Amino acid sequence: MKTISKDTPLSEITLRKYERPGSLEGRDLVRKLCLSVGILQPGDSRDIIVDILDILIIESKKKNMLSSEELEQKVIQSRKKHSLSTAGTASSNIRRQLRRLRDIFLIEKIKNQYRITEFYTLKELFEEKIIKYHIASIQERIYEYCARIDENK
Repeated sequence: MKTISKDTPLSEITLRKYERPGSLEGRDLVRKLCLSVGILQPGDSRDIIVDILDILIIESKKKNMLSSEELEQKVIQSRKKHSLSTAGTASSNIRRQLRRLRDIFLIEKIKNQYRITEFYTLKELFEEKIIKYHIASIQERIYEYCARIDENK
């Protein structure tokens, strides 16, 4: 079978709908957000990204920025506090997870320091960066495909 082309997306996002937050708090609430926006897969035990985002949210409320080294130490402390394995806390993995968060505009890097983008609230951030920018551009391209198909049928 001959390969016609490689279908590499320019951008992608996964969104999931779960039950209302109810009594969830702290790390569990952030974990559900990570699942909802597709940066954590259901059943995934490797959830360092939850700790990273949780810590950045806490620090954002204090208008603090953290280096990857400071973040690594806080992640290790957090995982120990929650009686979780510290596997996956290597510097390289922390940086990889930070890159994933940057790719969907949840965080930004300024002079080797990380923060929630512009210290926005998460609701503002989701509206401004994910819905208005990320999802809108994907939606627009899908409309282009639909229009092109309609023209050719």
